[in-house]
Amino acid sequence: MAVEVVVVASPAEVCLRAAQIIDGALRACPETVLGLPTGNTPRALYAELGHLHREAGLSFARASAFALDEYVGIAPAHPGAFRRYLNETLYLEIDLPAERAHFPDAQSADLPAACARYEAEIAAAGGIDLLILGLGGDGHIAFNEPRSSFASRTRVETLTAGTRAANRAAFDPEAVPRRAVTIGIGTILEARRCLLLAFGPDKATAVAEMVEGPPSERLPASALQLHPHATVLIDGAAAAGLRQRPA
Repeated sequence: MAVEVVVVASPAEVCLRAAQIIDGALRACPETVLGLPTGNTPRALYAELGHLHREAGLSFARASAFALDEYVGIAPAHPGAFRRYLNETLYLEIDLPAERAHFPDAQSADLPAACARYEAEIAAAGGIDLLILGLGGDGHIAFNEPRSSFASRTRVETLTAGTRAANRAAFDPEAVPRRAVTIGIGTILEARRCLLLAFGPDKATAVAEMVEGPPSERLPASALQLHPHATVLIDGAAAAGLRQRPA
């Protein structure tokens, strides 16, 4: 299967196009189940979704959302917590019911059981309809680091030094946690549609390997080549390494 690649003019347009796709999904099916990332990439996307809710009547009232990951052992109110990030950047700006905003329990005393519960929650919701992804410079998706199994499910992952360095700003002067709970690549591949967003020259190598290299657990995002409905939405800088650039 080939990944659909869409190249647009700027990071702002990447996020605008992604917002339009989410808007269309929710208007077609108000009960859409979303999978949502954190980090710098989706900030403008979430701002646009808040705008569409306030100004264009986009409703999340019947939707559900699952966060893709969370650091192990930090409080929900911590500045680096992904629960806090999603609450502040998106959930406080829209009408998604709190009981349908799901997060992995990364503070549990029994993390394997908590991971199994999260998988069960996704299944009980009917699976994820539209899963949004960012892209790490090393090709990781969610917190599935290089060499993650394509069959992996929600689990505890040990973060690489590069991933921890990329996330240092939210923890300085504290150390970035060494572990996180993440949905697995197998979980991602079961979503009905995947939409990966990337922009900037730092992502160009990973984008090229993800789209044009062979699927390999060395580059987790390359698993999207196995998905029947995966779209990669990027700007020109992130597309710079592609040998066959879309028209």
